[in-house]
Amino acid sequence: MIAPQFATAHTAQATPSTPAPATPKPITLSSRDLTIRFGGHVAVNQVSADFHAGELTVIVGPNGAGKTTYFNLLSGQLMASSGKIFLGERDITSTGAAPRTRMGIGRGFQLTNLFPHLSVLENVRLAAQSKARKGFHLFSIWSDHAELIERAEAYLQQVSLYQRRHEQTAILSHGDKRKLEVALMLALEPDILMFDEPTAGMSVDEVPVIINLIQAIKQNQQKTVLLVEHKMDVVRSLADRIIVLQDGALVADGDPSTVMASDAVQQAYLGKRPNAINTREHDHV
Repeated sequence: MIAPQFATAHTAQATPSTPAPATPKPITLSSRDLTIRFGGHVAVNQVSADFHAGELTVIVGPNGAGKTTYFNLLSGQLMASSGKIFLGERDITSTGAAPRTRMGIGRGFQLTNLFPHLSVLENVRLAAQSKARKGFHLFSIWSDHAELIERAEAYLQQVSLYQRRHEQTAILSHGDKRKLEVALMLALEPDILMFDEPTAGMSVDEVPVIINLIQAIKQNQQKTVLLVEHKMDVVRSLADRIIVLQDGALVADGDPSTVMASDAVQQAYLGKRPNAINTREHDHV
C-alpha cells in the first residue's frame, strides 16, 4: 500500500516546473535617433540602441561606417546634431566628456593618450588620484599617496605591466602603450567601459592579455562593456551581442550567431557572400 503513495509523490516531483522568467538586465546607457552631421555628410544617422549591465556589445562595420564617431558621441568627445543620449534615465546629451567620465563612463582610444615623460606607474597613479578626487597637492598626506600607488600597481598587474612600472612611458612599445591605456581606464573605476580596438597594434603574443582582461571584466554583472573591434576572432570570443553600423546607420543588432550569419554582416561588413564568413579573400568572393 505504501508503494503507490511513493510512486505518486515521485511522479509529482518529476513533473517539470515552469522556469521563472529571466530578470531583465538594467539599461545603463542608450541612444535615441542619435545623429551627427559634418557639413553635408551624415556620419551617424538616427542610431537607437540600449546597452545593459552585465553585457558586452561589440560594434562592427566597414571602415567609415561611423563606429568611432558613435563612440565619441556616447562618451562626449563629440556633441550630437540631433537625438538623445541617456545614462540610465538621465539625459546627458549636452554633457561634456569630463563630466561623463565622472559619472562612470570610461573611454579608451585608438590612439595613445598618455603622459610620455612620466613613468608608467605615475600615469596610472594620476588616474587613480583623479578618481579619488584627492587633488594634486605637493604636500599630500603620505598614506593617501601610498594607497594610490598600491592601487595603481594592482591595475598594472592586471595588464602585465607591473615589471615596467618605473620605466618612462615614452619608451614603451605601441602594444604596451595600449595596455597602459586600459590600466588608466580601469583606475577610473567606470561602470561603463568603452574599448575602441584595444588590440590594435599589438603582437600576437600581447593580444591574449587584453582579451583575458576584458573577459574578466564582463563577468561583473554590474559593468557594461562596449567594444569596437575589427578582428573577428576577438569578436567571437567576447561578444554577448553584436551591433552592425553601415554608412552611419544601424543595420543589424542581435546575438552573435544570428548577426554573424546575416547578409548585413557578410555582405556589407565582410564583403562576402552569405555563408562565406570563414573563406579566404581569393575564394571567389
